[in-house]
Amino acid sequence: MKRISCDVAIIGAGSAGLAARKAAAATRAKVILIESGPGGTTCARVGCMPSKLLLAAAKSARDVADAPAFGVGRQGRVRIDGRAVMARVQRERDRFVADVLRDVAQIPAAQKIHGHARFAGPTTLAIDDHTLVEARAIVIASGGRPFVPKTLADVCGERLVTHETVFDLNDLPASLGVIGGGPLGLELATAFARLGVATTLFDEGHAIGGAHDPEIQVKLQQAARGEMTLNLGVSIEAARAASGNIVLSWKQGARKKRATFAYILDAAGRPPTLDDLDLNLAGLELDGHGVPVFDPATMRCGDSAVFIAGDANNFRPVLHEAALQGELAGRNAAHFPKLEQSPPGVNVAITFTDPDIAAVGEGFDAEKARRWAIGASDSNGRAHVQNRDAGLLRAYARREDHVLIGGELFGPDVEHLAHLLAWAVQLEMKVEDVLALPFYHPTMEESLRACLRDLRDNLG
Repeated sequence: MKRISCDVAIIGAGSAGLAARKAAAATRAKVILIESGPGGTTCARVGCMPSKLLLAAAKSARDVADAPAFGVGRQGRVRIDGRAVMARVQRERDRFVADVLRDVAQIPAAQKIHGHARFAGPTTLAIDDHTLVEARAIVIASGGRPFVPKTLADVCGERLVTHETVFDLNDLPASLGVIGGGPLGLELATAFARLGVATTLFDEGHAIGGAHDPEIQVKLQQAARGEMTLNLGVSIEAARAASGNIVLSWKQGARKKRATFAYILDAAGRPPTLDDLDLNLAGLELDGHGVPVFDPATMRCGDSAVFIAGDANNFRPVLHEAALQGELAGRNAAHFPKLEQSPPGVNVAITFTDPDIAAVGEGFDAEKARRWAIGASDSNGRAHVQNRDAGLLRAYARREDHVLIGGELFGPDVEHLAHLLAWAVQLEMKVEDVLALPFYHPTMEESLRACLRDLRDNLG
């Protein structure tokens, strides 16, 4: 085996791994980046960007369908060219991936190794059967992958897609059964439903979209049921029909139901990709899910010289968090054993269902909510002008000092309102101080002001 020594070895060239490499290299450390896949980051290849491309097509279809409400005519029903939709998604996705690959190509060849890494010791990595890398510190940035039950995969075969393969379809399916009602599943279900696909969403739980506030959840489900079929609190079984289609069956109360779909989209989860890293040889303490126990303020795993960032640690698995975690892990790995402390900022989670769903701060908790003041708003003039439901905004503050601590939002353009609320929460602003800031009329931001005014009144 070829032997290489370095200061920092990084497993994975995704968003976290690339950020870690850049941060570590900036310290003039000798860095080795190890990647086993095709590269291009989850966001560009199979995540944020292709899903938003599909959602953009869906928004266009919905806008055309809604045009008569404004006195703008159309000839007959909305025509959707499924092949053209998917061709654009793939073309633009490939452009995003190419941009990332160009950046990776600029990394000197001596600093990159292609192959599968596994631990051969606390700070030693074996790359396939050709290279042994000995490092002062290691960053795990191996990402995540879709969870697909083997029984489901065996039954469905080529009719089963995940968020990593659904964008490779050449046409829109006639019907789609989506398993998993979390943010990812709901986004994709919404997009396909608006593009004319008969869509049914299944989830074993009773909530969708990652919303925890019960009043937001009610409003969200009302909106979703207007576009797709929801079957919540159910477990499904799959069978293959003679036609090749997939038959899903489930129990609803005492009744057994079934439906047939051209394709099944499994969006039931995305666990970290860690099980083939031989973590037992790294000497790391693992939690109940097999993830190394780590400090979010340093990204360090226990008292080791190993750091973990991005989807691999399953802590806030979104791109901006992965990049920030990667930067911190890279700097700390390069300077190890000296460590920089950088506690994570306020949590922000957005589901781009238009109306969007957003959660800011620690999230809704029924027990804690008894000690909070809560404000709400469900009307907005600008939304009415655009013939859109204003949705529902809910913001939370501590009663003792009136400081904002978070909220959940469901409505048009709340991806922008969530940022305003997150900044106020991170700055530990009081409700009254935020209300003293300017809110222009007529804007969607006024709905946030109405929510905060209600919160101020409830604080007394």
